[in-house]
Amino acid sequence: MMQEKQTYHVDLVSGDVLGKKLEENPSFTIYATDEELAELKQCLEEHRTDDLESYARSHVPYLLYHHDRANDKYDEAMKKLYAIIYKLGDETARNHIEEIGILADNKFKGNEEIQNFK
Repeated sequence: MMQEKQTYHVDLVSGDVLGKKLEENPSFTIYATDEELAELKQCLEEHRTDDLESYARSHVPYLLYHHDRANDKYDEAMKKLYAIIYKLGDETARNHIEEIGILADNKFKGNEEIQNFK
């Protein structure tokens, strides 16, 4: 039996997935099943972990950003997060993601890559 999708709001500032949209922070509206929601929450947790690692690395002055694995992991987690939001998001979310161009570089292969994130 196919699960019905519910409406959620992803707040990237706090890293939360909410049932109700908060006016304080911009958020993305998504439609997800329980399984898709669990995947998104796992991705948010990975992003939070990678963010902390890159923050800690930023205090080491002799490591350059473009030669640092922690920053590469953070960038990859951010792209994965936006790819999932793009896949599950409403038209406004998809338009915003297309507008900022985070998935437009030559490393992103559109829906094919989104499916590979699973």
